[in-house]
Amino acid sequence: MRLWMIGCGNMAGAMLRRWIASGVVLAEDVHVVNRGNRDLPLGVVQSRDLPDADTPDLVILGVKPQQLDEVAERYAARVSAAPVIVSMLAGVDAAALGSRFPGPEPVVVMPNLPVEIGQGVVAIHAPDASEAARARVDALMAPLGLVRWFDDAAGFEAAGALSGTGPAFLFRFIDALAAAGEAMGLAPDDAAAVAKVTASGAAAMAAASERSPSALADAVASPGGMTREGLNVLDDQSALNALLTRTLEAAIHRGREMAAERRRN
Repeated sequence: MRLWMIGCGNMAGAMLRRWIASGVVLAEDVHVVNRGNRDLPLGVVQSRDLPDADTPDLVILGVKPQQLDEVAERYAARVSAAPVIVSMLAGVDAAALGSRFPGPEPVVVMPNLPVEIGQGVVAIHAPDASEAARARVDALMAPLGLVRWFDDAAGFEAAGALSGTGPAFLFRFIDALAAAGEAMGLAPDDAAAVAKVTASGAAAMAAASERSPSALADAVASPGGMTREGLNVLDDQSALNALLTRTLEAAIHRGREMAAERRRN
């Protein structure tokens, strides 16, 4: 699969490294346009402009959302013959993408950072995409982890907020768990190591189990034991649920603000 990538920052770079590692894309079949050279896999060509070559199988947009109009003005005609254009720009929906890049079928994706190790989530919104476009995008995204298509914008928004911002919130939780260990007397290095492996092991177990995370938590907690006493704190008046709901609501609200800013511009 031949790709042109316009912009290749942290997220796009994570996706690219996984695509090449999995073999779904060959490094020599990727051309990246960046304002400055980045540390990309060996064999990937990067330059300041698109190549004078046959149209690729997909065009990937990985620039900052505020650069959308500038990029469209410069490259829309060049990519008009591409079958699919995939955007990971926050706040830019398929309609806005299609209006700026007529020709390719517009597909909007929201990946999260663990795609780099093949354990990410890719939420996709392209309600009018053809079966051919869906198959092409599915083939590219499959090595990244869980791939979910959402025909309704609300579902895509919620899934994108949960998966896209979720890793940051989990990293904060791991930090907080380690800090609590320190408060109980653990050395900082020991607390950090124990918290990281505890979190990764529990997450792997939850992913592999047919039981719900709630059931797994109850399985750990013996009646009247240490774990149950701690869960009582988290469960009191649904404190943890309420906190995370407010957290995701704040993220979604900001996403809507960004989308409104794009429409005004």
